Amino acid sequence: MKLPSVALVGRPNVGKSTLFNKIIGKQVSIIEDLPGVTRDRIYQEASYNKKRFYLIDTGGIDATKLDFNNEIKMQAEIAIQEADVVVFMVDGKEGLTANDLLVRDILRKTDKKVIVAINKTDVKDAKDNIYDFYELGFDTYIPISSIHNTGFIELMDNITMDFKEGNKEEDTRIKFSIIGRPNVGKSSLMNALLNEERVVVSDIAGTTRDSIDSILKYHNEEFIMIDTAGMRKKGKVFEAVEKYSLFRSLKAIDRSDICLVVINAEEGIKEHDKHIAGYAIERGKGLIFVVNKWDTVSEITMADFEKQMRAEFQFAPYAPIVYLSALTKKRIHTLMPEIIKVKENIKKEIKTSILNDMIQDAYQLNIPPSYKGKRLKIYFTSQTGIKPPKFTFRVNNKGLVHFSYERYLENKIRENFDFTGTPIVLQFKNRNGDE
Repeated sequence: MKLPSVALVGRPNVGKSTLFNKIIGKQVSIIEDLPGVTRDRIYQEASYNKKRFYLIDTGGIDATKLDFNNEIKMQAEIAIQEADVVVFMVDGKEGLTANDLLVRDILRKTDKKVIVAINKTDVKDAKDNIYDFYELGFDTYIPISSIHNTGFIELMDNITMDFKEGNKEEDTRIKFSIIGRPNVGKSSLMNALLNEERVVVSDIAGTTRDSIDSILKYHNEEFIMIDTAGMRKKGKVFEAVEKYSLFRSLKAIDRSDICLVVINAEEGIKEHDKHIAGYAIERGKGLIFVVNKWDTVSEITMADFEKQMRAEFQFAPYAPIVYLSALTKKRIHTLMPEIIKVKENIKKEIKTSILNDMIQDAYQLNIPPSYKGKRLKIYFTSQTGIKPPKFTFRVNNKGLVHFSYERYLENKIRENFDFTGTPIVLQFKNRNGDE
């Protein structure tokens, strides 16, 4: 089931971020040492009354910029292209502004459902302004106060009215996505794997219309391949603000079990490549780096490029690196065996007895130092999840777990069991039941 998308649009300081955080309903956990895991989260999965959807925040426009109107315009266009429902936020206290009308003009070009959320209506002056907004010409107006929580239920009921209640996808086939910056060769790689011209390939960045799912058969097993390529050719709106080019990749990552991060060997490693890989890890997905256009590089050896990759992607030392050329199909045969290996590892389950013996050996080998007269003790360890593998440790006091010791335990698990290509999650719980 593909989830619908909801975009929040509007000029600055109308309360989009406050509403965004309220709809998510939780503080988004951020893994501190991953590069590119942004604080200004613009995209998150959310749910309301068992209806799941993606939420897009187009916030962060700087009103001091000379091209202010262009930025508002661009963000509204992104929302139109990506969302099923657009929540157009306006400020009831300030009333209708020229920039609201600018957003209105863009949104009226779409056939998407638009809901006007009139925020800050708890302020006395705002009551007089509400009716001015009817001039915008949309069908649905809902007065709200993000801070005081009024109108929220009515707004959410309207947003999700046509959404279906849904569980996670039932399909048991492994899904992998081909993700990366524009023009690194994602579509060419997909074609090479499918061995047919399923999608149009062009040298112009942004020619693929939307993400495309294909079924790939390999050794009598079916995989679902998600091509994110994604930047629409019409309008360069996506290229104007690089973080929005992540959007389709993010949706595809969420639907995937394994992500192939494609790196263009000609251009080398870019910061944006790290953003995309960081998000895949944060979401607990299997990871393979695919260095494409390798046949065009002559001035660097594979060993030296590997050193660069490991230095730049220190946060994913477990991810295999494959070197190939999607266009000439050189070394293309090296990719599927890696996908198979990672597929096994993301679902791998370790017997509790074997795991406990190994953890106790690791503990005795490196007993953690005491802190204020107390020392961490590990009583029992079990695997409590797959995709990604998750391990739960019962301990005397989880507050005594230092991040360096957690890293030590992860390294020991990886030394003893092959978890190539998959992040693993370590969770610590107090034995007395305190979470």
